[in-house]
Amino acid sequence: MTTVLIADDQPMQRFGFRMLLESQDDMTVVGEAGNGHEALQLVARHQPDVALMDIRMPLLDGIEATRRVIRAGSRTRVLIVTTFDLDRYAYDGLRAGASGFLIKDALPEELLSGIRAVAAGDAVVAPSLTRRLLDAYVEHLPLAPGEPAPHDPRIAGLTGREREILTVIGQGWTNAEISERLHLAESTVKTHVSRILAKTGARDRVQAVILAYDTRLVTPG
Repeated sequence: MTTVLIADDQPMQRFGFRMLLESQDDMTVVGEAGNGHEALQLVARHQPDVALMDIRMPLLDGIEATRRVIRAGSRTRVLIVTTFDLDRYAYDGLRAGASGFLIKDALPEELLSGIRAVAAGDAVVAPSLTRRLLDAYVEHLPLAPGEPAPHDPRIAGLTGREREILTVIGQGWTNAEISERLHLAESTVKTHVSRILAKTGARDRVQAVILAYDTRLVTPG
């Protein structure tokens, strides 16, 4: 059973989400929040598998609420759901630690599949889109373009092959593309990806792409 928290300042939107989620045999809603502060309190109390997080909420917006959920080390994964289809919101949400980004006018089956994917540890936003977002907002990255990356403990423990695979993940390659271009079995690629996530502390593939940029394994353009 996947447990879900709904955080949205519109009561009718929360009601609609609840009706949809509770029509599923494998999902249950553990709480509703009308602002970011309530969302943090309910995440701490219930530790849901997934938090559906609106962006524009009173007292504390969804981006900052997401950032605090991640910093607290919560097991909860965040799926941002908003009416605002803007790259800037997607970028900020992913940098804050969200595992996905969907628009509220998505089809019900898209929302449900997104929740299931995030709960399973996958990322809803494709790595190729993540790279486009990071390219667009590279001025916000920790290092200036062309600046060499310092020793970063997050990637220090990677083997040469793992570093190579993290680099191409950052370039938006899928597992199938990595398998074909590096002449590896896809099962081997999946094992490498799992080890990379475990060693670096990246929560999912999208966060691995961001890490590849942060450490300058991948540069914009």
